[in-house]
Amino acid sequence: MTNATLNTTKSYHFKHYLALVFPFIISTITTPLLGIVDTALVGHLPNPAFIAGIAVGAVIFNTIYWLFGFLRVSTTGFAAQALDDPTLLRSSLIRPIFIAVVLGLLFIILQKPIFITAMQLIKPNHDVQYYAKSYFSILIWGAPFVLINYVFVGWLMGLAKIKAVLFLQVLINLLNIITAVIFVWGFSWDVKGVAFATLNAQVICTLLGIWFIYRYLPKAPQKTHLWQILSWQSLKSVILVNTNLMIRTICLLIVTNHFISIGSSFNTETLATNAVLFQIHYLMAYLFDGFANASSVFSGKAKGAKDLTLYNQTLRWSLLACLICPIVLILLWISLDKAIIQLLTNQAVIIELCLSYQQWLIVFPIVVAGGLIYYGVFSGISYTSSIRDSMILALLLWFIAQYIFVPLYGNNGLWLAYILFSLGRTLFLIIWIPKSKQYVTT
Repeated sequence: MTNATLNTTKSYHFKHYLALVFPFIISTITTPLLGIVDTALVGHLPNPAFIAGIAVGAVIFNTIYWLFGFLRVSTTGFAAQALDDPTLLRSSLIRPIFIAVVLGLLFIILQKPIFITAMQLIKPNHDVQYYAKSYFSILIWGAPFVLINYVFVGWLMGLAKIKAVLFLQVLINLLNIITAVIFVWGFSWDVKGVAFATLNAQVICTLLGIWFIYRYLPKAPQKTHLWQILSWQSLKSVILVNTNLMIRTICLLIVTNHFISIGSSFNTETLATNAVLFQIHYLMAYLFDGFANASSVFSGKAKGAKDLTLYNQTLRWSLLACLICPIVLILLWISLDKAIIQLLTNQAVIIELCLSYQQWLIVFPIVVAGGLIYYGVFSGISYTSSIRDSMILALLLWFIAQYIFVPLYGNNGLWLAYILFSLGRTLFLIIWIPKSKQYVTT
């Protein structure tokens, strides 16, 4: 589905929505593959400190990039809203790039205190810390490129340039795999080889992204000075939207870290079981992202055209996705549960424990669907205060639920609290749907 289609077609159907969903799912599911590839490569080397060092380094970068992943989401919304205005479309790219560059440079400047703080929190042993530092000190230089790539992908998503998005996402993984194999197994660079391979992929994809942007960037009908685009008045709305999304992500990080912290108070086997189930839950969430991104594009288009009919249609498609996607995920999980778990661990005790807690992953897609998919709808129209407020309420529900249920039911109580948090994300967000329509026509 092309940008021209979005601009000229007045009658949209569910098939147009699905035409965006499946490529977006493929592009988002590649995100966790980078860490998996890095771990797999060093996981076959003799020193276990290699894989532990990368795992610690990956925790640091995952936290940083997850925290600022809003750059992609908000850029998709702003770009979709500006499809009919070349000047606004250029501005929707330049402003988040400016923010991405500033943030990326700050990470490089503050790399030492960031790493020291992380080590104080994680407390790895000396060998693991040594390799984590080797990994971190190389890959931190990729921070500006990662954040710029977020903007590029988000902007291209807003224009529904699916082939370009897929190409960039797949390419970064292929480059990472090829160069990592060469550096790690060919040159014996162990952890440093993995880091250089990932950095190399990040830089090349940024350069290629610039070519795509140049190709699709429209010419503005009148000259706009850079200082006008980057003035405080112009940046204020972008920063406000991104701040709300950042607060949402902070709430997610608090819950995730608290979940892991509580789980670590149980025995080692239960902690390992939760880690496996959490990885599967992440894969489910990434699949929902494809629907959220498609909803974001269409809701953004509706706001840009002030088309309430299209927005209502997007809400109906999103509701349909909330009904279909959980059913598909549940059927897949019920059919392949043991096979999926065995891909992640070969320890019989952990496999049996995972199967004993598998009911929580059956419930998860049902309760979280609305929270994830309507998040895309509201991001598309830049109505992010509702996302922020709903997540704060869900966070409060998490604290109450885990306080009550963990002492009563142990690990089952922990998962029950997480399911209630996920349900809260949905219920506290959909109550804003009626008010959201005001943002489309104003």
